[in-house]
Amino acid sequence: MTALRSLLFVPADRPERFAKAAASGADAIILDLEDSVAFDRKQAGRDAVAQWLAGDRDVPTFVRVNPLDGGMTQADLAAALPGRPDGIMLPKAEGAASIDALIAMMDGASIPIMPIATETPAAIFQLGSYASVAGHLAGLTWGAEDLPAAIGALTSREEDGRYTPPYEMVRSLTLFAAHAARTPAIETVYPHVDDADGLAAYVARAKRDGFVGMMAIHPRQIDIIHQGFMPSAAEIARARAIVEAFAASPGAGALMLNGHMIDRPHLVQAQRILDRAG
Repeated sequence: MTALRSLLFVPADRPERFAKAAASGADAIILDLEDSVAFDRKQAGRDAVAQWLAGDRDVPTFVRVNPLDGGMTQADLAAALPGRPDGIMLPKAEGAASIDALIAMMDGASIPIMPIATETPAAIFQLGSYASVAGHLAGLTWGAEDLPAAIGALTSREEDGRYTPPYEMVRSLTLFAAHAARTPAIETVYPHVDDADGLAAYVARAKRDGFVGMMAIHPRQIDIIHQGFMPSAAEIARARAIVEAFAASPGAGALMLNGHMIDRPHLVQAQRILDRAG
């Protein structure tokens, strides 16, 4: 699977939207059987998912199943697994134990899993455990809506849209948990579809902090997300200069470049930038 800069949600019971989502340019689509599908529409959603996966598809397709404790996950998997989805998104995951439980339910199917890793209070204390199941992960992401509801908080955001301190902490812990597991760190959605400037700033912050992609809720968000996660010309030029400097002095632990000291962590970062730029 290619790098996931963007993963676009589509309600699973709206099959008329699947092709449009696939044509949006998103790196992957997520057929959502959870929050965006009412209880009495779950089976219609499963049928639509099965039909889509049975056909030819040009874009990687994840399926977000319902939480493990809701009694619907097995039916979701029964609909999705015969079509070999490119990944399963697991909401309300609570660490490695949830991944192990989902793997057992998949009855031997080897399909990457992307947990939404922060939607319950207990989940926060299990973030470090994902490293033990890293080989089964497609990435690690978080959410800022279910957790405040679970603890009775009024909101996860300040009036200006920034996350409040508890949710900034949760975001940071998810970021470090993903890197500890050596799996892609995926930023959560930006909910304001018509705010292009706000989305661009949100993506820039995610990229700055170490996220490599994010989830989206509308096709018009995709181009902005992709532009935001691509290294700039200046970043690429500096990365090349760092790599070339160490190539010219292979035994050096630290060097001077344009009046600034660079060392091995700068080289690692430069190589990642160049990899991302292709």
